[in-house]
Amino acid sequence: MLTNLYIKNFALIEELSVAFSKGLTIITGETGAGKSILIGALNQILGIRANTDLVRSGSDKAVIEAILTPEKPERLTPILEEAGIDPGEEIILRREISAKGQSRCFINDTPGTLQVLKKLGDQLVDLHGQHEHQLLLHPETHLSLLDEFGQLNPLVESYQNVFKNLKKKRKELERVTTEADRLKEKQDLLEYQYKELDLLELKSGEQADIEEEIILHENAETRFSLCSSLSEQLYDDDLSAFVLLSEAVRQLDRLSGIDKSFSPHLQDAVSAKSLIEELSRAVRDYSDGIEFNPEKLDQLRERHMQLQRAVKKYGRPIEELIAFKDKISAELSPENDVTERTEHLRLEIDALRTTLSGLAVELSSERQKTAAAIEKAITRELGRLGIPHSVFCIRITQEVSEGSDIIHDEKQFLAFENGYDRVEFLLSTNIGESPKPLAKIASGGEISRVMLAMKSVLAENTQLPILIFDEIDTGISGAVADAVGRSLRKLSRTHQIISITHLPQIAAMADNHLSVEKNLKANRTVSTVRKLNEEDHISAVADLLSGRQHSESSLLAAAELVELAKGSG
Repeated sequence: MLTNLYIKNFALIEELSVAFSKGLTIITGETGAGKSILIGALNQILGIRANTDLVRSGSDKAVIEAILTPEKPERLTPILEEAGIDPGEEIILRREISAKGQSRCFINDTPGTLQVLKKLGDQLVDLHGQHEHQLLLHPETHLSLLDEFGQLNPLVESYQNVFKNLKKKRKELERVTTEADRLKEKQDLLEYQYKELDLLELKSGEQADIEEEIILHENAETRFSLCSSLSEQLYDDDLSAFVLLSEAVRQLDRLSGIDKSFSPHLQDAVSAKSLIEELSRAVRDYSDGIEFNPEKLDQLRERHMQLQRAVKKYGRPIEELIAFKDKISAELSPENDVTERTEHLRLEIDALRTTLSGLAVELSSERQKTAAAIEKAITRELGRLGIPHSVFCIRITQEVSEGSDIIHDEKQFLAFENGYDRVEFLLSTNIGESPKPLAKIASGGEISRVMLAMKSVLAENTQLPILIFDEIDTGISGAVADAVGRSLRKLSRTHQIISITHLPQIAAMADNHLSVEKNLKANRTVSTVRKLNEEDHISAVADLLSGRQHSESSLLAAAELVELAKGSG
């Protein structure tokens, strides 16, 4: 519900704050008083492009702010959260229009974009008289209105769940198939690489071990020569370390026999002699084990080259090549065969398509029944509102497309998120004319009445926003005007209705009556809005009956109209 509208420095309005209530709010005033300015201000809140000409002359900027209390705020939560705006019990929409051409938007005191403002406005307010805010003129809204009226949303949700699951399975199949194709493309390469690495029989640390062996074999003669020389120096030569040390031991032994203090030195010499003997034996054993094997050296060199080629080819060391081989083995494992998984997914998709088709056909059948009921009710309502020869119809179509998901009567149809139906409301208001899309109806007043008829019929089963009607009384009078007024009053019992009118029959129906007046202030024209009490309300209805110079009889007639309106509920 719109609870308050604040306007400052906008067109003829210097500053005003208008409080709105539930029920039917009627706005009246003389031509040029500024009734359309209120609608223009609301349009700014609803996100239309700003016009700097609307900024009051001499002012830097115009400000329009609306406070609304939505009945179902959860419908707005996704829009607010996406924009990073905290939801609340109230929605405050604010628009600032600079005289220099800049425009700023605020939602709940948080800066926002014009796009977000428009999204919220479309969910909160349905303003008639300006085509861009007439939701029912947009075919994309017709399907949801039809489903809401027929209470088909549970069936729609069942369809949507299957539709989403089908999309999910298709994506999974696409992923699995892509992976299968990728593996198939590299299958030969993987098998070749695995075979090559497997034949190499790679072992961790092997390359370093081979490099050490090659060094030993390449230096076999040097090693043998060094061992021979060491053996002579240590033991074999007449002047070897062992011979000389043995002589030193004998002399130390004689010396320690004379002086016991040399006994420790004798023991050191004996130990050194043993070490020399042990070292000589180790050199001799090592020398005996030296292998002069050119063939073995060639084999080692060949193996070393094999490993080097593999490292260079694959761009990774031996240890990583061993892990790479294991990875290839896993990829080539029969467990990775996607054929079975692919077939299982295809079967699931076929089953989902069958289920989806059944739900789509059932949903379409229910929509056809609902459409027939709506067509009769709206045509009847249009007759009451002064369009007696109207023909309202709902066109439900499907699009045949080979390879699509919906299968019915051996044909394939495109599947959409809400079924396989395309829905559009059509209308003919004159005898002999074929029904046309609502957007092609030219008369603003006629459109408003069509919308009023539709909303009167759809109101019980749909969640419609605040309804604002401008020029709804264009081209009507008498009994038709009375019917329009009664229809507005009836609709206002479940929706907040705001309507500008020039007709007393409609004005008399008001629960709340606002009068727009134009005055002079400091030699400048200023528009103001005044909320009327019961007496002023009757007087304003009398003005519509007979002009400003109303008579006693016009006041009585106005009072009678108001009383009759009260009796109408």
